[in-house]
Amino acid sequence: MGARKKISADKRKEANKSLYFAKLNDVPTSPRKMRLMADLIRGMEVNKALSVLKYSSKEASGRLEKLLKSAISNWEQKTEQKADSANLYVSKIYVDSATMLKRLRTAPQGRGYRIRKRSNHVTIFVDTKNTNENEN
Repeated sequence: MGARKKISADKRKEANKSLYFAKLNDVPTSPRKMRLMADLIRGMEVNKALSVLKYSSKEASGRLEKLLKSAISNWEQKTEQKADSANLYVSKIYVDSATMLKRLRTAPQGRGYRIRKRSNHVTIFVDTKNTNENEN
């Protein structure tokens, strides 16, 4: 790795130390279905978001619930505090499309229809309300 790339990589790593996030790669559901659940909990307080995800009937909600718990755990580990006492909320959540499996389904008259099996990447950030109020 060149010196310039190493310097920028070190800066990025240093900036990530103050961020509290969890990432889930290659989830085998379409990004559109995952974004529906992500939009529900964006900006929501963490405990309320967990209860919304727990009682949702969508398949994507189970994976997002587990990911949110992981992000909370990461926050607890970095700050050495308990999440119960803090005023945590979901600051950002991203759903990006990942690789697509392309398949063919047989169709009448010798044709073949394409099937695109989509997948996505989800990144969720948690933060305390107090931190953002002090910065503004």
